[in-house]
Amino acid sequence: MIVQGNIVDIQNKTIFKGEVEVKNDKIIAIREVNHNKENYILPGFIDAHIHIESSMLVPSEFAKIAVVYGTVATVSDPHEIANVLGVKGVDFMIENGKKVPLKFNFGAPSCVPATSFESAGAIINADDIKKMMENSDIKYLAEMMNYPGVLFDDKEVLAKIKHAKNNNKPIDGHAPGLRGDDATKYIDAGISTDHECFSFDEAKEKLEKGMKVIIREGSAAKNFEALIDLLPDNYENMMFCSDDKHPDDLLLGHINQLCERAVAKGFDVFKVLQAACINPVKHYNLDVGLLQKDDFADFVVVDSLEKFNVLETYINGELVAKNGNSFVKDVAFEVLNNFNTDIKKIEDFRFASSAAKIKVIEALDGELVTNKIEAASLIKNGNLVSNIETDVLKMTVVNRYKNAEPSIAFIKNFGLKQGAIASSVGHDSHNIIAIGVSDEMICKAVNLIIENRGGVCAVTSSKEKIVSLPVAGIMSDKPAKETGEAYAELDKMAKEMGSQLRAPYMSLSFMALLVIPSLKLSDKGLFDGTSFQFTSLEID
Repeated sequence: MIVQGNIVDIQNKTIFKGEVEVKNDKIIAIREVNHNKENYILPGFIDAHIHIESSMLVPSEFAKIAVVYGTVATVSDPHEIANVLGVKGVDFMIENGKKVPLKFNFGAPSCVPATSFESAGAIINADDIKKMMENSDIKYLAEMMNYPGVLFDDKEVLAKIKHAKNNNKPIDGHAPGLRGDDATKYIDAGISTDHECFSFDEAKEKLEKGMKVIIREGSAAKNFEALIDLLPDNYENMMFCSDDKHPDDLLLGHINQLCERAVAKGFDVFKVLQAACINPVKHYNLDVGLLQKDDFADFVVVDSLEKFNVLETYINGELVAKNGNSFVKDVAFEVLNNFNTDIKKIEDFRFASSAAKIKVIEALDGELVTNKIEAASLIKNGNLVSNIETDVLKMTVVNRYKNAEPSIAFIKNFGLKQGAIASSVGHDSHNIIAIGVSDEMICKAVNLIIENRGGVCAVTSSKEKIVSLPVAGIMSDKPAKETGEAYAELDKMAKEMGSQLRAPYMSLSFMALLVIPSLKLSDKGLFDGTSFQFTSLEID
């Protein structure tokens, strides 16, 4: 097979007319040849940090869409399914991913459960990590979210890091806002990347201290604008990722979109492509070709080096996508789950109080961090209730692994004027999380999730809509396009109900993410992510 075009040699910073000859799965020759082709051939794009589960698709379905946009590989943390099903869930992701051409590179989740302040469905301890690190299918130790454990020399945390080092596998970081001596100690422990930098200065400091910074642009958390100006001087130590990408967004594009945005800002195309195509392969030692002779034939053909519209995608010499059409085939898989809670009653969501003021989670659009604010209580019949006028709405997290009393908090900026929204995608433990205008609507939404053994939904007094997620309660068993379109309809309904957030369900899923400050809610109660302890809802 021979493919002709303008060949983009990123590492030598040259572009020339030529052709790529492929035999079996390898490139056997790259030659300069004069032709009239106007397209460009370059190495495939790589998402340097993604939770495939957040696309609500199993890996084989994710691959169908990703290859259309030139993605040939991912560095994937199966942290989400691991918190539901443990090592069994990780094995499911690996085996399902092997059945399609896209090169999934899974890590061993380092924080299952993420904290001791929430109820998860499984535990992965240091002994489990030792076995996983010895597995050739496991490429790295996935994001070490427990940075306090690193800073305070927690034996279990340090043992997990040691097992990765003993197997010469990279260690991913997760330390939002960590600066100064604490950042130095975290990096010196052997942690080599961070995708959680939300300011230019933070990312700059981490780069100067030897860390690689991954620019994240996902469905909820978006740090591209804050960090991209660091690229010109640090392009050899930066990568691109989406972290969490909802299915409707994936239907629109992937890493190719970030290349387009970066080039539009005037950045050198070779530096941009170094971050998008080359650096993840070198950092994680991936079996992915870099468009060199004898490499695996993993490359893409694009229309231009401005728009990066993908015309063809090749993986191991196989044409897997062309002109927006994916050739990745359907894969049969077993539907695994872990849902063990009963239908709830309206009174389960009451919160008796006489407090004049309450602590409130302030959600920030496009951010994982939240603010901690105060608001006047609205009390009816001795029960704290949602205040639609001030947009301070009741929120709940319900343990889905056993019957337990729902936890209650209040949140601002979701903007609902009617009904409720709910999801069993609730990072990190994936309990049920819901926000609504009344206890009745919250109960209705929660029960719809329970009846479906997982999903995301919206309900009003006259209407209900759900995207069922029966695979671990976080992924669909339906085709990618069908799931993406159904999710887009659900997103539209939430916005018609009043939410003005860009991605209300993605934002909702992170309101139980305790490892990100400032105020969050777990199934065990309201949690202060700054002091790392539970706090009271009521203000005396």
